[in-house]
Amino acid sequence: MTIQTLIESGLFTVVNRGADTDRAITSVYCCDLLSVAMGHAPAGSAWVTVMGNINTLAVVALTDAACVVLAGGAHLDEAALAKARQQQITVLATDEAIFEAALAIHQKLHD
Repeated sequence: MTIQTLIESGLFTVVNRGADTDRAITSVYCCDLLSVAMGHAPAGSAWVTVMGNINTLAVVALTDAACVVLAGGAHLDEAALAKARQQQITVLATDEAIFEAALAIHQKLHD
């Protein structure tokens, strides 16, 4: 599944559309502790978190995650949104809890 396929699924709101929406999503990763995510989020993953700050985007860049999904109604602050636009990182959002958001992505990956 690509980022574009996930966007088109309508499961999530698009906060920022990154440059490479044809990129494959290979897995789902859930974690709210940035230092743990930095060391364990797989490249190509859709990272689901409630952390909506500029450091989240740094972790996306460092881990080469495909995109980030902000769950539980979390949102990016202004500085983080500007950074997402500048770095062309795809950011999606949902009011669903982390587990439900990740499960929805997992199911789409295995359709």
